[in-house]
Amino acid sequence: MATFLYKLGRLTFRRRRFVALIWVALLAVAGVGMATASTDTSNSFSIPGTEAQRAFDLLEERNPGNSADGATARVVFKAPEGEKVTDAENKREITGIVKKLESGSKQVASVADPFQQKAVSQNGSTAYISVSYEVSSMELTDETKTALEDVGKDAQKSGMKVEIGGDALQVMPHTGTAEVIGVAIAAVVLVITFGSLVAAGLSLLTAIVGVGIGVGTITALADVLNLGSTTAILATMIGLAVGIDYALFIVSRYRAELAEGREHEEAAGRAVGTAGSAVVFAGLTVVIALVGLSVVNIPMLTKMGLAAAGTVAVAVLIALTLVPAALGFAGKRVMGRKVRKTAEVPEGSPEDKPNMGTRWARFVLRRPVWVMLVGVLGLGIVAVPAASLEMGLPDDGAQPKSTTQRQAYDMLSDGFGPGFNGPLMVVVDTKGSSDGKAAAARVSEEIEATGVVAVAPAEFNKAGDTATIVVIPKDRPSSHATEEVVHDIRDAGKDIKADTGAEVLVTGATAMNVDFSQKMNDALLPYLALVVGLAFLLLMLVFRSILVPLKAALGFLLSVVAALGAVVAVFQWGWLGSLFGVEQTGPIMSMMPIFMVGVVFGLAMDYEVFLVTRMREAYVHGESPGQAIVTGFKHGARVVTAAAVIMMAVFSGFIGSAEQMVKMIGFSLAVAVLFDAFVVRMAIVPAVLALLGKKAWWLPRWLDRALPNVDVEGEKLQKQLTDEPGSEQGPGEGGGEGERELVRV
Repeated sequence: MATFLYKLGRLTFRRRRFVALIWVALLAVAGVGMATASTDTSNSFSIPGTEAQRAFDLLEERNPGNSADGATARVVFKAPEGEKVTDAENKREITGIVKKLESGSKQVASVADPFQQKAVSQNGSTAYISVSYEVSSMELTDETKTALEDVGKDAQKSGMKVEIGGDALQVMPHTGTAEVIGVAIAAVVLVITFGSLVAAGLSLLTAIVGVGIGVGTITALADVLNLGSTTAILATMIGLAVGIDYALFIVSRYRAELAEGREHEEAAGRAVGTAGSAVVFAGLTVVIALVGLSVVNIPMLTKMGLAAAGTVAVAVLIALTLVPAALGFAGKRVMGRKVRKTAEVPEGSPEDKPNMGTRWARFVLRRPVWVMLVGVLGLGIVAVPAASLEMGLPDDGAQPKSTTQRQAYDMLSDGFGPGFNGPLMVVVDTKGSSDGKAAAARVSEEIEATGVVAVAPAEFNKAGDTATIVVIPKDRPSSHATEEVVHDIRDAGKDIKADTGAEVLVTGATAMNVDFSQKMNDALLPYLALVVGLAFLLLMLVFRSILVPLKAALGFLLSVVAALGAVVAVFQWGWLGSLFGVEQTGPIMSMMPIFMVGVVFGLAMDYEVFLVTRMREAYVHGESPGQAIVTGFKHGARVVTAAAVIMMAVFSGFIGSAEQMVKMIGFSLAVAVLFDAFVVRMAIVPAVLALLGKKAWWLPRWLDRALPNVDVEGEKLQKQLTDEPGSEQGPGEGGGEGERELVRV
């Protein structure tokens, strides 16, 4: 592989104008497709195989006009101190609002008058209007949302406090500011790392081109492939992360080759042949992790994973072709001013002196046991809270207190009880029952026995074969007690089906969240096994070792569990919550652990492959195991540190979001990268390798013969270049005929 990539690097360096033209053309095509694509994206959410989904599907089948999963809104009114909402003036105002809502949009399915539906609190201080829509919240038009907001503003003039809850005003979190902050910090880190604005700008520009092509293609195909709006956000986050990383690796190796006296084209070929091999395999691990999201069997997650994996593949291709082409345009300016003053780096110059990475590696070699123990025990202590992990989906109670959704949530909790914010919908399929009404009545009795606050009378469809019962639990939607109510009703439903033939299904947003959390929980271990197992095989191929990939996988698991522990401590227990703007503690978002595993695994393997490949390369070329560790850190520590800091900056930008989910994802990813890059890869990894010595690179002979030699370290390439006449020419000699012949092979 190294030989092929060497040829590719030299070819793209020489044909840089043609290569740049191809990528600019692809970016233009993606941009045109993005600009002309439909702005409506699908955000349909389904969980195949769950009871809540089967109930929704049954309601769609038996009540085709009633859009069971349509958007809902609750316009909540609270009378001024000393008044009641039932007072004549307040009642007249609320009744007028009902009529405005009914005529405000064609997407409105029904509006429930609070005085007819008994939606008034016992003390008369609070009432709410329930609004149901024919389409989901993501399909509501701007006009419909504006009409709802205007009604709330008009109602405020009456003196009553009016807030709007439900998912009708749900807004997808915007991440533009976070991305700008992340890119700005990345630019600063790159300038410090390279000491050259050109090298930093080149790395950023190529990464942005890759993200532009990936996200542009996703947006252009969103309508055709039924992709959600969150797909592009995930692709942007991952694409930007790996794009900068991969360009950083190639540019760093190119500068190192120039510093050793290579001619520019030769340096580009060697950089792509060596660092490019690491990029290919690091990219493969990211793709494995993202494609592996399909094991969860949730269509939305599968599409998100596949789209992000496609963006990563583009980033790899960019690093192997556009980056060396851009290096050709940059010329000597890719080096800092001090280095450009001399054609070669003389012995004894700063490039030849021990750097921070060298000094740290030597320290670890002197005290490997202590470094390993401190790293493992430290992460182990941080990981302890992970044992108390509770997963769920946040409700409006997790919104910032300044939002209308959160204030409506609190008003309903005060007036009607916290369970009012998460009603359950029980669907009774009476087709198999001889007496449907009697079966529905028994279901109501069984539900009341579970200790809920209220059970509404059963409502049958026109055919009389399906009944719906609305249940109000005692506790808030995301609580453990409410989850137990869902399970209790389902357990009772099994006995009812055996006795009456009627099937009982529990659905609604709360039950859907319970099922989603359970499905994510069940998928976490298989997903971990899949990505770690496949990556272990891939890394065994790269490093031709058993212990090095095993150490990489175990180190990753340690950093992930530690990151989960930190998330539980902050967002579930509330430790340092005020520092990170956590206003409401509760269960950890169900999707977060598996999402974090996928993203961080890919980035962790980036750092592992780049750092340890350089060690393996030095070892293969004759250095002792200890010296190989020092060499790897000398050339790789600065780059890996810069890459990790950039990623932490990008992810930390999301912690400032007002959305609890976005805040949690940003925090978890930033902390996970911190633990994995600086504790595992920079401390535990060299300590373990130092203790193992030559055994680290041991591979059974039969396995060595069975595994194909991908030559990531460039051993074959080095031998081939050494054997070729004129292959080791210095700068200014233009490269020998042997080199040109090699490229034509």
